[in-house]
Amino acid sequence: MRIAYLLTQDRGGPVDVTVRLAATLLAAGHDVRVFGPVPARGAELLAGHHTEVSVATKGDLKAGRQAREALRAWRPDVVHAQDRRAGLVSAGLRLRHKVVQTYHGVPDDVAEPWFRGAAGASGPSKYTRTVLAADAGVARFVHRTVVPAPAMGEFLVRRLRVPAQRVTHIDNCVDLPASCPPAGPVRRLVFVGLLVERKGLLTLVDALARPGVMPEDASLTVVGDGPLRVEAEDRARRDLPGRVEFLGFRADVPDQLRRHDALVLPSTMEQQPLVVAEAMAAGKPVVATDTGGVADMLSDPACLAEPGDVDGLAARLKALFADPDPGGRGAALAHRARSRFAPEVCADRHLALYRELLA
Repeated sequence: MRIAYLLTQDRGGPVDVTVRLAATLLAAGHDVRVFGPVPARGAELLAGHHTEVSVATKGDLKAGRQAREALRAWRPDVVHAQDRRAGLVSAGLRLRHKVVQTYHGVPDDVAEPWFRGAAGASGPSKYTRTVLAADAGVARFVHRTVVPAPAMGEFLVRRLRVPAQRVTHIDNCVDLPASCPPAGPVRRLVFVGLLVERKGLLTLVDALARPGVMPEDASLTVVGDGPLRVEAEDRARRDLPGRVEFLGFRADVPDQLRRHDALVLPSTMEQQPLVVAEAMAAGKPVVATDTGGVADMLSDPACLAEPGDVDGLAARLKALFADPDPGGRGAALAHRARSRFAPEVCADRHLALYRELLA
């Protein structure tokens, strides 16, 4: 079986997942090639199994045609598109190859209530609805759409009217470091993500600033950068002076997770965030918001708050700081991560899907 992966980005979650998946399949002896820009991380894992192609915009029809020609020339049995633009490009190969796409996430202005189908929920912009209509068309046309989060599969079927038999849930994969649960009470929190509104950092600062929430010897480290950084730094200096450190973008996120006691991810919208899987694998307790597939990942309502609920998040954080055995909680999460997010598990599930389509 010859498996081709198509990317149109050089970094981000879909790229990291694709590199891990392809490298795992290659190590097991399968015939795999990744088409796309040179990955910013992990390119060495694909040495000899990467073809550089570029499709910089959805409107670049010539680049899309050239990418399809490169894929056809390699004569794959399966073409697997790993981002939205790659899905649009790969759909044109459906008549000659089995085509799969992974639907990693909805546009940024899709709010959680509308995503979940809540009555009266405000919908996204006209432009985003156009994007979603195109997503629905691609998902109906390709042979199968993989969703990392079950909630995303429900969205595709309910909201975008994609036939359920064309949707398959397969978890993302992450590198699995040695588990290192906290040895004592949680005191060092870490937030990892873009500093944009939907990641909820300002909500986190407000929650930690509530009286009685943050112990005197506790701290927060912010890993990431973005347009909200200046506002977040100003608020942290005002409400939590000397308690919050901003590191900016870092390439050593796994190391940062190991150095801290717990992860906090207060996003207003997520699907199956890789940083949560990475924190679980490292044995770190997680407090997060009940959005997308996060609840399915953690399987513990006690660590979840509603998106945007400062008081609810403050209560979850206070309980985390007071937990007498966060190490036990972290060890349980590490076991769960190994059963779901190990690259070998992910590779086996993808191979089963490809064989089903080729049968």
